[in-house]
Amino acid sequence: MEVLLHQIDAFADAPFSGNPAAVMPLLSWLPDELLQHLAEENNLAETAFYTSALPPDAGAPPDNSPAFHLRWFTPATEVALCGHATLAAAAQILDDMHPGADRVHFFTRSGWLRVDRDRDDLVLDLPAVPSAEIDVHGEVPHALAAALGVRPLRAFEGTDVVLILTSEAEVREVHPNFSAFPKLNRAAIVTATGDEADFVSRVFAPGVGIPEDPVTGSAHAQLTPLWSRELGRNAMSARQLSARGGALRCTLAGSRVRLAGRCRRYLDGVVRLPD
Repeated sequence: MEVLLHQIDAFADAPFSGNPAAVMPLLSWLPDELLQHLAEENNLAETAFYTSALPPDAGAPPDNSPAFHLRWFTPATEVALCGHATLAAAAQILDDMHPGADRVHFFTRSGWLRVDRDRDDLVLDLPAVPSAEIDVHGEVPHALAAALGVRPLRAFEGTDVVLILTSEAEVREVHPNFSAFPKLNRAAIVTATGDEADFVSRVFAPGVGIPEDPVTGSAHAQLTPLWSRELGRNAMSARQLSARGGALRCTLAGSRVRLAGRCRRYLDGVVRLPD
C-alpha cells in the first residue's frame, strides 16, 4: 500500500523558514496506531492526515467549497488543534486537487475550520482562544519562569500558559531547561512587543513531544486576542522567533482569529506501508 507524503513549510516568508508539516492524503482512515507510527516516523511537529469522507457528526459543510475531514498528530499524540499543518494541508489541496478554488473547509476536533486564498497568502480562520490573567508569582508561572530563565512581567492562562517578557531581545535569549518544566495541558509561550513586528513569541511544548515549535498557528489564536487587547487594535503583525522563524498577519474578528501567511513546498514523496 502506498500513501502520498508532502512536506510543506507553513508561515514561511523565506526558503527554509516557517514550520514544516507533513501532509498525507488518505482514501480512508487507517488505524490510529498506524497514524501515530507515521507521525513518529515523519518526525515533524505535526503530520496532517485528511480524507474526503466526512464523519456523520460533521453535518453539512458551511458552503460549496471543497471540504475534508482533518486530523493532526505530533510524534507523540493526536492533538485537538494545529494551525500550521492546517495551512499546509490547504496549500496542498488548493495547488494539487482544486487549483480553481479559493477556499477549503476542514472538519476537525475543533469544529469547522476554513482557509482562504488571498493572492500569494493563505488565510486560516480559527476560533479565538481567551486568556485569563493569573498571578505571575503563582506555582505554574513561577516554575515556568525558572525553567525558562526569565522574569516575566505578567502571566496568562488559556489553552497555553503565556508569559509576557520585557522585550524582543529577552524572548530571543530564552534558553529552556526542559527537565525542569512543570506539567502543562499543552504549551508555554513567551512573548513581548516586537522591534519590527507588533509582537513576537516563542512556543515550547515538550509534554506533547515538541521541545520548541518553529511557528505555531494555534498559539496565535490565543496571542491575537491577548495582544489586540493590550495594543488596542485588531490587525497586527507577528513573528515567531524560533531558529527557523516565521511571519504571520493576525486579525481579531469577533470570536474568530484570522492568520495569514505563505506556504513553501519542500518535497513530495510516497510512503510504502507494509501489507
